[in-house]
Amino acid sequence: MLSHRGDNGCPGAFYTYDAFIQAAGKFPDFGTTGDDGMRRRELAAFFGQTSHETNGGWAAAPDGPFAWGYCFVEERGQQTDPPYYGRGPIQLTHEYNYEQAGQALQQDLVGNPGLVSSDPVVSFETAIWFWMTPQGAKPSCHAVMTGGWMPSADDSSAGRVPGYGLLTNIINGGLECGQGQQTDGDANRVGYYQRYCQMLGVTDDDNLSCENQKPYPNN
Repeated sequence: MLSHRGDNGCPGAFYTYDAFIQAAGKFPDFGTTGDDGMRRRELAAFFGQTSHETNGGWAAAPDGPFAWGYCFVEERGQQTDPPYYGRGPIQLTHEYNYEQAGQALQQDLVGNPGLVSSDPVVSFETAIWFWMTPQGAKPSCHAVMTGGWMPSADDSSAGRVPGYGLLTNIINGGLECGQGQQTDGDANRVGYYQRYCQMLGVTDDDNLSCENQKPYPNN
């Protein structure tokens, strides 16, 4: 799935299977909810979104553009809210996210944000924490992928519907959603998801894109 993560120019060998399994063990509902197909589809969605966040691929990349997930550990350029710029599989960003994740994981991530890019278990834990945790008006990605979320009247009027596209709206809707046509970022996330669904032997779901979904407020 992540065969190029340690290639030249990609420091993603940092991400290991053992670290992922250890981190996932702290979230007993992650990847274990519903029938076998739902579980596989949730994992495909998690790796689809996080592969885009850490993407090192390009159109003519060897094995295709969607074989290069988990290439990067830290945000390139590191210009977003330093020192709380993007780190880890979900590219945890902003002090308030570091604070909330740290409280949940019992780690001082505000005082030591570099822990997210130096400890692979903590790195995966922050990503799974974000995946499992609703924030404000946004449901958790886990709830969306396991049927635990239904749109409110406001969601319906904004075109926000169950499916993989809503995850993109949750994670980066302000830049990638609601433009009436698919953005490059949205398309890349979908491409990764479809690849992992095929690898895990499940079909993808409806509503893959967020092009017609209004972003959440303050997203």
